[in-house]
Amino acid sequence: MKTQAETLATLMLAVAAGVFIALGAMFASSIGAGSELGLGPTRLLMGLGFSVGLLFVVVLQTELFTGNNLMITSVLTHQVRFIGVARNWTLVYLGNFVGSIAIVLLVFYSRWWEQGDMAFAAEAVSTANVKVNLGFLEAFLRGVLANILVCLAVWTAAAGRTVTDKMFGVLLPIAAFVTGGFEHSIANMYFTPIGVLISSEPGAIEAAGLVAGDVENLTWAGAAGNLISVTLGNVVGGVMVGLPTRAVHLREDALAGKAP
Repeated sequence: MKTQAETLATLMLAVAAGVFIALGAMFASSIGAGSELGLGPTRLLMGLGFSVGLLFVVVLQTELFTGNNLMITSVLTHQVRFIGVARNWTLVYLGNFVGSIAIVLLVFYSRWWEQGDMAFAAEAVSTANVKVNLGFLEAFLRGVLANILVCLAVWTAAAGRTVTDKMFGVLLPIAAFVTGGFEHSIANMYFTPIGVLISSEPGAIEAAGLVAGDVENLTWAGAAGNLISVTLGNVVGGVMVGLPTRAVHLREDALAGKAP
């Protein structure tokens, strides 16, 4: 059971998941940099790229906070206590953050953002700036929608028996959430910090077609505010997927003649 796993093992698996999601986010940003395909097609391709991160999480069985929001089902069916779930969520969220920030620093100091005549920098700054300028309710609701799709992706992939099955289970739900412009807290642990860091570099803001006044919210405080609202939305989205799961379990138990 995840709630009874050793602390160090949980943290290590969570760090790995944070790394995977951040790499997927970097891949998505690289795809979007300088694209002239139009908003919808570009986001679709970015979503397919980003799905690589969740595929690694699912196949390698690491610990991702947003996927673990489905654990609320075990609380509702009295299989585990909420205190155990809360412990898991706390450890995994922390580990995901550490893994994501590690990739942020590697990407930033590798000067990844200088590629394509600063096209990569422009994409990173523009993406982060949009996120930090969302209102609390907007970010929260987009977080709900994102994790509905992420949890459905995790649930669908779990039903697959081969890596190919799991890949197809992940691809379309994740492509849908990215194309829709929804908000994923662990992905934002990469997107907003890298945007904040790059925005301080000469020419980055101009490459994004912005001026200093446009990025006044692109700060560490702005990134933290976005992360809080999106995280809360993700939890609600996970619960919204978990509740129907409980209903399915109750039906199965009833058909099997078991007590709920």
